[in-house]
Amino acid sequence: MRNRVDKILGSTLSIIMGVMVLNVLWQVFSRFILGSPSSFTDELARYLMIWVGVLGAAYISGRKMHVAIDLLPTRLNKEGQVKLKVLVNLIIIAFCFFAMVLGGVRLVYITYVLEQSSAALQIPLALVYAVIPISGVLIIFYKASDILNKELF
Repeated sequence: MRNRVDKILGSTLSIIMGVMVLNVLWQVFSRFILGSPSSFTDELARYLMIWVGVLGAAYISGRKMHVAIDLLPTRLNKEGQVKLKVLVNLIIIAFCFFAMVLGGVRLVYITYVLEQSSAALQIPLALVYAVIPISGVLIIFYKASDILNKELF
């Protein structure tokens, strides 16, 4: 299951990055060659960057490639390191649940109910903010999988 999620998430990030590159290339072309900058490209690039950043954080978390300060774990024995890693993963799960999932769902709901939309693209901002709870769920999945499968290192 984890490999499937990794593959889907990696492919999604690649597609978003590809669209973002094409979008920025079009912006540069339309501004400097055509002399008439496209009105939607700046906003689209911003929203794609948000999705890449937040989904990328979930992907990196699942691949255990995130930045970590290992000052305390190096001073503990193997059993202490395992307990500390489990504790850290539980704290990450709690943060992601309360801040990203619950808070993100609330943000998406509020922007949806208020019918807020973007200025140039006229898309609901709820779609832009939906990446927050999605990434929260993905990080929870990865960290819970690490704990259950004892893949803490």
